[in-house]
Amino acid sequence: MAGWDLWEVPRRLVAPVFTVELTAFLLMLYGVLTITPESADLRTAALICVLGVVHTEIARDVERMRRRITGEELHVDLGSVWFFMAAVLLPPGYAAVVTVLVHSHIWYRAAYRRAPLYRQVFNSAAMVLSAFAASSLMSYVFAQQAMDLFDPRALLVLVFGMLVFLTVNSALVAGAIAVSTPHARLSQMVGVWSENLLEIATLSLGALVAMAYLTNPWLALFCLPPLLVLHRAVLVRQLEEAASLDGKTGLLNAAAWHVQAERVMHRVKRRDGPPGVLVLDLDHFKAVNDTHGHLAGDHVLSAVADVLRDEVRERDLVGRFGGEEFVVMLAGLGGRGPSELEAAAERIRRRVADLRVEIPTPDGPLTVRGLSVSVGCAVMPDGGAELRDLLEVADRALYAAKGAGRNAVRMGTASTTRPALLPVTVDKNPPPAVEASGLHSNAGD
Repeated sequence: MAGWDLWEVPRRLVAPVFTVELTAFLLMLYGVLTITPESADLRTAALICVLGVVHTEIARDVERMRRRITGEELHVDLGSVWFFMAAVLLPPGYAAVVTVLVHSHIWYRAAYRRAPLYRQVFNSAAMVLSAFAASSLMSYVFAQQAMDLFDPRALLVLVFGMLVFLTVNSALVAGAIAVSTPHARLSQMVGVWSENLLEIATLSLGALVAMAYLTNPWLALFCLPPLLVLHRAVLVRQLEEAASLDGKTGLLNAAAWHVQAERVMHRVKRRDGPPGVLVLDLDHFKAVNDTHGHLAGDHVLSAVADVLRDEVRERDLVGRFGGEEFVVMLAGLGGRGPSELEAAAERIRRRVADLRVEIPTPDGPLTVRGLSVSVGCAVMPDGGAELRDLLEVADRALYAAKGAGRNAVRMGTASTTRPALLPVTVDKNPPPAVEASGLHSNAGD
């Protein structure tokens, strides 16, 4: 128990994780012990488990690749087809048991078993509670209204069952992320719209398979080919996303940023205001790499990337151009234009200056502090401009800031003739300091 991965997570997360898991276990036990087993329910439960196992086996290679791409991070589990099918056709306790069995097999065969055990158990518990809640609601309504799945009113019941499943699962996962990562963004906690839409499609397929099963159990087999196609379609989308992201920071890479920024430039509207560009460069970053190695430098780059995500809007484009250089496009600055862009740049500069990056090392914890960033800004002029012109203006402003002392924001002006620079006050800044085991040292350029 002392070496269990659960003890490595923040203490504030341990109690909620145990609470969710214990609640799921007790509800499943209660649901099984308080209902007399019926042969029809047992046959249905067994068939759903078989279908779930077959689905996992035929989609195993695709699922492994999908999980490898996402790095074991949260993603939609297509096994929800069987969890919701069980919730529709079975009493709550049986639905919970089927969910545990199918989800455990998915983890064992497709997940590479690299993720911590406590996370897998928590995910199973969340699915159990979701299936139990959805099954309880639908079973109660069907019993009270004396109707079955072929009643026209059943459609509304299924919709509410899906909403309950989604709500319970999303709330539990979002709550765990919020507790473990207090500053997590909403998209990190509840997922992006495309992931939620995929989950809705998966649950809808589960409802359709349940109705097909009641008509003829053999019809349930016809859902396997569409499921495999769905796996591959999701994999293609994730491969496209992975190809557009920088491996060290998770930001857009240079090529993907250029493509998306060009689209923003082409669809910009006057009422939204002009787009603006920030080009940022970490000051004295080479000192971190030279003194403590590139792994420490990667931690710093990742921390700065998190700052950039936090300080801009969801619709803004954040990318890494390579090395220690980043770029941001703020779409639709509104009427304030340059002042709003400069305010965003100042927020980023201050946040980076306050960063303390904790890095684990074999010799003990290492803290990198005293970082700074120089920022060049450019706003698209009223007459329009090409993206490369905007980048050139921002890049000139960046080098003016670095040449005058670093840790500064410099605003450039774009025109159809020659880029110009507006003077600003320069804030001198020393190289970053490194704190290790209580000792301080300043790394030179």
